Amino acid sequence: MTVMPPTGTLIPADAPFSAQQESWLAGFIAGIAAAGRRDGAASAAPAATIDILIGTQTGNAELVADEAAAGARAHGLGARTTALDDVTPEALAAMTHVLVVTSTYGEGEMPDNAGLFWEALQSDTAPRLEGVRYAVLGLGDRGYDEFCQAAKLIDTRLEQLGATRLHERVDCDVDFEEPAAQWTAEVLERLAAQTGATADAGATDAKAAAPAKSRSPWNKRTPYPSRLTENRLLSSPRSAKEIRHYAFDLGDSGITYQAGDALAVVPVNDDALVGPLLEHLGASGEEDVDGRPLADVLRTGREIRIPSRELVADLAERAPASELAAVVAHGDRSDLDSWLWGRDVLDLLRDTGPSAPSAAELLPLLRPLQARQYSISSSPLAHPGSVHLTIASVRYGAGRRTYEGVASTYLADRVGEDGTVGVYVQPNSAFGVPADDSAPMVMIGPGTGIAPFRGFLHERAARGASGRNWLFFGDQHRATDFVYEDELTELRASGVLTELDLAFSRDQAEKVYVQTRMRERSRELYAWLEEGAHVYVCGDASRMAKDVEAALLGVVAEQRGRGHDDAAEYLAELRRAKRYVRDVY
Repeated sequence: MTVMPPTGTLIPADAPFSAQQESWLAGFIAGIAAAGRRDGAASAAPAATIDILIGTQTGNAELVADEAAAGARAHGLGARTTALDDVTPEALAAMTHVLVVTSTYGEGEMPDNAGLFWEALQSDTAPRLEGVRYAVLGLGDRGYDEFCQAAKLIDTRLEQLGATRLHERVDCDVDFEEPAAQWTAEVLERLAAQTGATADAGATDAKAAAPAKSRSPWNKRTPYPSRLTENRLLSSPRSAKEIRHYAFDLGDSGITYQAGDALAVVPVNDDALVGPLLEHLGASGEEDVDGRPLADVLRTGREIRIPSRELVADLAERAPASELAAVVAHGDRSDLDSWLWGRDVLDLLRDTGPSAPSAAELLPLLRPLQARQYSISSSPLAHPGSVHLTIASVRYGAGRRTYEGVASTYLADRVGEDGTVGVYVQPNSAFGVPADDSAPMVMIGPGTGIAPFRGFLHERAARGASGRNWLFFGDQHRATDFVYEDELTELRASGVLTELDLAFSRDQAEKVYVQTRMRERSRELYAWLEEGAHVYVCGDASRMAKDVEAALLGVVAEQRGRGHDDAAEYLAELRRAKRYVRDVY
């Protein structure tokens, strides 16, 4: 109930009340009392407060945490969601009920917003946690050896520090929604029972139990059929690479996004691979698989480009004398990865010979075909009603066969003009333009890593942001690989792009990379950091991101003159302040 005083009424502190004012005040007090009686149950203190700690790289863990927080409130429990890096060991020790929802980055590493938390938790000075009851949910991909390793490490360490596990850890594969929902429901039921919490009167209906953040109806299960309106080659035809710019029409979908988010593209396998695979299996493609033709299942429902771990193990067992079996028996994962590189499911089946599985035996060994996520390269302010991607088409030859990326060549070759593509937005709240329009930005993105920074620059231009912007970009050759050159030149001329440092590695005898340019501009770069610059890195995680971080540490160490440990802590402070963030893959 909202009660407003009569328009224009001012009540000096020492003035007597008029009859009109006394009437308004009486109504206002009565309104408060009525609201208190009506909302008493909803405003009652919760039986306990649950701290939901999030480790996320792409936003999925945050989504699950939001659902868990909404569910906790519906059970009459309080809920707080916090990024893991925002939690000190001392703060953790003061918590009583903790849920950790974390993804795993790369090969068993903590996600970017959990590294500092994990470093502190491993320390010999980490406090005991006897008063903490906890449960851990891991999000991962069984295609990786270190599946859900971050969740496993945190789960074990909390137990070592004396915390009490209130529910067994659950490790979710790429289709995480159902097991995550089940884990959440079981944990909350147990917490409600242990704390004596009861559902609030105002939280018993579906609307009150819904997540606080609105969710798009377009997602992994129901992607939006977007019209592809632009497919343009950015790199030169003479380049060793094929980098393309794509634009998708959002129509009346209601889809919203922010510069820095990702767009998931639902691909379709190429008939040039599906056909030979069916032929090898001795199948026509018309065979029924749960009401669908086998060919359609292979085309849209199964991953046939990248062999699953389950398939590798099965084939090694079926053909113990095969080359694959010998590599598997050796037990060296790097050797196996090297052997598998470039090979697809058809290659492995052919190598297995007569022992290869039938179609019916093969299907359970294939993983579901997953959407591919790409950093959005547009700004909703500058490009309303559309979303853009910048993608390198994957093509290479090996032996007598040509191999192609599933999604990149689907877009490049097989989606015709005005054809539709299933898409949905994957929010990334940790990677975006500073809320403060005056804050400086440093963006480091070689190759297709430039994608989000094109969006950032257009966003800042559309907002009229006063903050300075510095881009480090590079590739192999300026003449063939300088993508978005015209746009960057225009942004530079207009003053939006304050500094542009280029590194084309093969245009001179000695290779030059973005990290080389960072070291060359060490003094200026450190000055920007001291003036509050936000640093963003996008691109290859295996080498570039590590080399860039090493260069950044070197810059700080050189300019501060206090050694590596001091530089590492300086960078850690940037992370804590959300001023050093990465979107790497």
